Amino acid sequence: MVKVKQNLVLLPGLLCDATLRHHQHKYLGELAEITIADFTDDDSMAGMAEASLAKAPERFALAGLSMGGYVALEIMRRAPERVTKLALLDTSDRGEVEEQTKRRRELIQMSTEGKFREVTQQILPFLIHPDRQGDKGLTDAIIKMADHVGPDAFLRQEKAIMGRSDSRDDLGRIKCPTLILCGRQDALTPVDAHEEMATGISKARFVIIEDCGHMTTMERPQAVTALLRDWLLYSRS
Repeated sequence: MVKVKQNLVLLPGLLCDATLRHHQHKYLGELAEITIADFTDDDSMAGMAEASLAKAPERFALAGLSMGGYVALEIMRRAPERVTKLALLDTSDRGEVEEQTKRRRELIQMSTEGKFREVTQQILPFLIHPDRQGDKGLTDAIIKMADHVGPDAFLRQEKAIMGRSDSRDDLGRIKCPTLILCGRQDALTPVDAHEEMATGISKARFVIIEDCGHMTTMERPQAVTALLRDWLLYSRS
């Protein structure tokens, strides 16, 4: 039995809300007091990081997926002393490249033309394993989540992502226990990006979820929750 709960801050990805972390919120509650960040109002990584820090306890474990991972790395630059342990899921330490920015601008243009639902439909195949494209329960949940975040927040989030810093030179300064996790078939932030982070962070553990795409917490929720439970219980500074 856990006598003292840890503080855990969960950072969602692009077009994601608390739905992304539903399983973890439900089954890690006995171990941690959980806060799920809201990234719908800010249009920069700095703003997202500062808003998260303002609402977070003084000391906390930190887990970010995708865009949430970019914010987590920004938090590690700003307040590493407040983070007891770090989990980076399906994300990257690399800055934006021209090809990515071009694609984002195309999606932004679609959204401003009133085609926001089409944006979600175009992104969806890159978010989940090919074998789950026909999983209506999963795809409907992702679309509903994106609709809840909405087109205005989408534009702000894309602006923040395009302006993010390259974090590769900062990895060596991360000293807390760190879990690096990704889906084997992650099409957006592939395995090699995670291997790079695991190599650069001295106390990193690297885990791959098999038969899984980018949305690990929704595609393989039990596996991710089990790994995060182990990370919370047994990772020591």
